[in-house]
Amino acid sequence: MYSLSAAISCTCSLRRRAPNAPPFQSLRKNAIWRHQKKNHNQFSLSFALPFDLSPPPIDLDFDPLETTTTAEPEVSEDGTAITYGNDDEALDAADNGVVVVDLSDYGRIRVSGEDRIQFLHNQTTANFESLGEGQGCDTVFVTPTARTIDISHAWVMKNAVVLLVSPMTCGSITKMLNKYIFFSDKVEIQDITNQTSIFALSGPKSSKIMEDLNLGDLVGQPYGSHKHYSVGGMPLTVAVGSIISVEGFTFMMSPTAARSVWKALLAQGAIPMGSSAWETLRILRGRPAPGKELTDEFNVLEAGLWRALSLNKGCYKGQETIARLVTYDGIKQTLWGIRLSSPVEPSTIVTVDGKKVGKLTSFTAGTKTSGPFGLGYIKRRAASEGDSVTVGDNVVGTLVELPFLRDQRPPSKD
Repeated sequence: MYSLSAAISCTCSLRRRAPNAPPFQSLRKNAIWRHQKKNHNQFSLSFALPFDLSPPPIDLDFDPLETTTTAEPEVSEDGTAITYGNDDEALDAADNGVVVVDLSDYGRIRVSGEDRIQFLHNQTTANFESLGEGQGCDTVFVTPTARTIDISHAWVMKNAVVLLVSPMTCGSITKMLNKYIFFSDKVEIQDITNQTSIFALSGPKSSKIMEDLNLGDLVGQPYGSHKHYSVGGMPLTVAVGSIISVEGFTFMMSPTAARSVWKALLAQGAIPMGSSAWETLRILRGRPAPGKELTDEFNVLEAGLWRALSLNKGCYKGQETIARLVTYDGIKQTLWGIRLSSPVEPSTIVTVDGKKVGKLTSFTAGTKTSGPFGLGYIKRRAASEGDSVTVGDNVVGTLVELPFLRDQRPPSKD
C-alpha cells in the first residue's frame, strides 16, 4: 500500500505515529497545538496525522459517527456556521488567497449496486458510462421537460457513486431516485449526509496548501478527480473542484476526522468562511442555486450548465426537450450577473425600454469592490453583456458575464 505523510503547517510536519504510541483518538483529544513564532508565524503540531492512500470505509458501508467541531462561529438554529466575524477578510481571501468553508449542510447521497452507473446515466444529464473509478463530473437533475432541480457533483468510486447536492434538495432527490428504481434494478440509494462532513477549499492559493500537505498529486488533475486517504485510520476523500469553481478542492471525511482536518487547513493559512459570505461568493461567481436560479421556471440550457450535459449519450430524463432546444435554437433566456446601482429584492422585474425582459433571482450587497450585485434571467435578444437594464422602478443594472458559467459554452454548430 502506498502511503504519504502530509505536512501540516507552514513547516508543520505530519509524522507517522510510532508503533507503541497511544491510539490516535487519545492523541487527538489531548493534542496541544503549539503556536511557535518561527519564520513569519509558522506553526507546529504535537501529534501525528498520517494521510494514507488507501480506499477507506467511506467507500464501503459504515456506521454513523459523532461529529466534532473546532471553530466557534455564530451559528444558526440548525447548527450552520453563519459567520466567523470575518466576512470581508474571507471574501478577499477567496479572490487573493484561500478560504475553507464547512459545507456539511450539503447533502451526500451514495448510489451503490451493480447497475448504479447505468441508473445514474439514465436519470441525470451527464455521461456516467464514460467515467471510471477516481473520476467525477457535474450532473444536473431535471424534470422530464428539462426544468432544473439541482446541480450535483458526482464522484465515481470503486463500490459506489457519491452525489453532492444542495441542502434543500437532498431529501427530494433521494426520494425521486428511489422512485425510479425498478424491481430488476440492482441499485441502492443511501443518504450519508449525517455520516460524513464536507469542507471546500477555494482560492488561488489552494493548490499551495495541497502541496504543503503532500497532497499535491491532485494538483492539476481533471475536475472531479479524487483520491482516498485516511486520517489516523479515519476516512477522507479529496476531490478536485470546490463546488463554486473547477478550481480548489473538496474534502469529504468521517465526522470524527473533521476537527483535525479543519485545524490542519487553518494552520496552513486558509481563512474560515461562514455561510453568509459563502452565499455572497456564490452570487458573485454565478453558481446557480435551487429555489433561485434552478426552478421549474428555467431549463438546464437557460441556466448555462453545458459542462454537466451530454448531447450524445442516448435516452435520459429530459433528453427529448434538450435535443429540441439545441436543434432549433430554442433557448429563450440566459442567466446573467447584474451590477446594480442600489439594493433590490430578488424576484424584482427587469425591464428594457419599459418592456419586461426578465427578473432578478438572487441579490447580495457584495463587497467594496463589487457593490450591489445580483443574478437574473434575461431574454436572449433583449440585452447582452455590457448593456444596461432597469431593475424595479429605477435601479440601474449592467449585465456581466459570470465566472462559474464562463467556461461552459454550447457545442459548436460545426
